[in-house]
Amino acid sequence: METQNGTVLSEFILMGITDRPEMQAPLFGLFLIIYMVSVVGNLGMVILTKVDSRLQTPMYFFLRHLAFNDLGYSTTVGPKMLVNFVADQNEISYYFCATQLTFFLVFIITELFILAAMSYDRYVAICNPLLYPVVMSQRVCFLLVSLTYLYSFSTSIVTSFSIFSMAYCSLNVINHFYCDIAPLLALSCSDTSFPETVVFISASTNLMFSITVVVASYFNIILSILRIRSSEGRKRAFSTCASHMTAVSVFYGTLLFMYLQPRNNHSLETDKMASVFYTLVIPMLNPMIYSLRNKDVKAALKRFLTNSLTQTFLILKKRKNK
Repeated sequence: METQNGTVLSEFILMGITDRPEMQAPLFGLFLIIYMVSVVGNLGMVILTKVDSRLQTPMYFFLRHLAFNDLGYSTTVGPKMLVNFVADQNEISYYFCATQLTFFLVFIITELFILAAMSYDRYVAICNPLLYPVVMSQRVCFLLVSLTYLYSFSTSIVTSFSIFSMAYCSLNVINHFYCDIAPLLALSCSDTSFPETVVFISASTNLMFSITVVVASYFNIILSILRIRSSEGRKRAFSTCASHMTAVSVFYGTLLFMYLQPRNNHSLETDKMASVFYTLVIPMLNPMIYSLRNKDVKAALKRFLTNSLTQTFLILKKRKNK
C-alpha cells in the first residue's frame, strides 16, 4: 500500500497482549491450552452433530454452525497470537492483516445471527410446537444459514475495504494481538470519518437486530413457560433453552461491555482483555456449555466414543488374527 510520503507499507507489527518478557512463557502455555481445548471441543461438536442420527434437528443444525464459527474466529486469531509469544519480531504482512480482519468479521457477524436463529428456533419449538416442523423445516434452516454467511461475507468485505483504503504512514505498530478495527483506525494518518461511519452502521445494525430477535424470542418463551401450570412442565421447557441462554448471555454480555462502556473509561487495553475473552475463552466455553447442560449431546458423545472404541478394537483384533 502506498502511503502519503510515497513509501510502501508492507507489514505491521503487533504489540501483543503484554510487553513484559516474564509473562510471555506463562501466557503462551495458558492460551495454548485454551486454544487446543477450543479446537477439540468445537471440532468434536461439529462431527458429533453431523454423524449422530438423533441430533439431526434444527437446533443441532444451528449448533453445528455455531461450533464451526467458534472454531473459525478462534483459529483466525489464536495461532498467530501464539507464534507472537515466542517470536522476536511480531510482524504481520499488510495483506495477511487485511485477510485476518476480513475472516474474523465474517465469523463474528455470522455468530451473532446464528445465535439469533437459535433463539427463534427455541421460540417456535416452545410457543408454536405444532407449527415447528413447517416453520423450521430443513429447507428454511439451510436458507437462513446460507443467507447469514452471504451477508456476513459481503459486510466484512465492505468493512475491511473501508479500513484498508485509509493511508498508513510511518507508524505501523498495532496496539493489539491481532488486526482489529479500533487499533487500525488509531494508526491511520488519514481522515477516518468514512470507515468509522461504515463500522458504526454495520456494528450497530448487526448487534441491534440480533439482540432484538434474541430478546423478543426469549420474552415470548418466558411468557409461555409461565403459563405452564405444572412445575415439571416449566422445568422441562426451560431446560430445552438453558444452554443457549447461557451462551447468549456470555457472548452478548462481553460485546455490550466492550461497546457500551463510557468513552472516558474506554481504552485499547480494555479492548484487548475483552477481545481475549470473546476470541479465545468463549469458543472454549460454548462446547462445554452445550455438552454439560444437554442430555442429548452427552448421550450422543457416549454413543460416539463407544462405537469408536468398538471399531478400533475390532480392527486391532482383525490385524492380530492375520
